[in-house]
Amino acid sequence: MGCTQSTLIRVEEAPGKGRGVFAVRDIPKGTLIERVPCLQVPEPEIYGTENETALASYAFGWDEDTVIIALGYGSLYNHSYEPNATYYTDAPLTQSYEALRDIKAGEEITINYTGDEDENGDLHFEVLP
Repeated sequence: MGCTQSTLIRVEEAPGKGRGVFAVRDIPKGTLIERVPCLQVPEPEIYGTENETALASYAFGWDEDTVIIALGYGSLYNHSYEPNATYYTDAPLTQSYEALRDIKAGEEITINYTGDEDENGDLHFEVLP
């Protein structure tokens, strides 16, 4: 399972959120949007001993001692408690993003940062509508 740059998406400004990932064209439910390689990093290198580093906002929890940085556009998807996409690991140090429902061209693609599209747990930041 290789990783290739997707022609389905682009990065642009997401109002009130910074950058986000958007659909270039309609994406049907179940479509693999992107499969990206990941870098596994010891947690202290990302979160530091006293202050978070600049990469902390882009890291995904991996295991007890490490986090990953998803390459490609993987670390740029914004959060939603009503996401239109999900992410999962389907190969070593690889993360895939798949449409949970039909996504229209121009629509922002969002994921639930908890890792479960039905989870509404606390994320330690204000969640925008």
